[in-house]
Amino acid sequence: MSTTSSILVVEDDNIVRMLIVDVLEELEYTVFEAADAEAALSQLRDGNNVIDLLMTDQGLPDMKGIELANAARVLRPTLTVLFASGYAETIEVPAGMHLIGKPFSIDQLRDKVKGILPNKD
Repeated sequence: MSTTSSILVVEDDNIVRMLIVDVLEELEYTVFEAADAEAALSQLRDGNNVIDLLMTDQGLPDMKGIELANAARVLRPTLTVLFASGYAETIEVPAGMHLIGKPFSIDQLRDKVKGILPNKD
């Protein structure tokens, strides 16, 4: 039985999403991915998916990341959320949610995620 945390990455830019997923997988997280909010919500509705962290871009094609986070919290009230945005200074991050500014380095992403998710070792 794995004790690895799982992360749902929501990013509409395929290359950026692929890079984030690769980094998180190298850090030994279980990673789900979605290109838009609707695909993300579909995965969140699936009760078989254990998801510890929702990492979402703020600018998605079908809704804002904050709207997605609010919808996700209706489905999973205790879900931890991390926003990724190139406009980090202009976002009002809801209480209990986190933010990382784009562009971010691999080290910044690693440190942010490790700081948010409890160590399951």
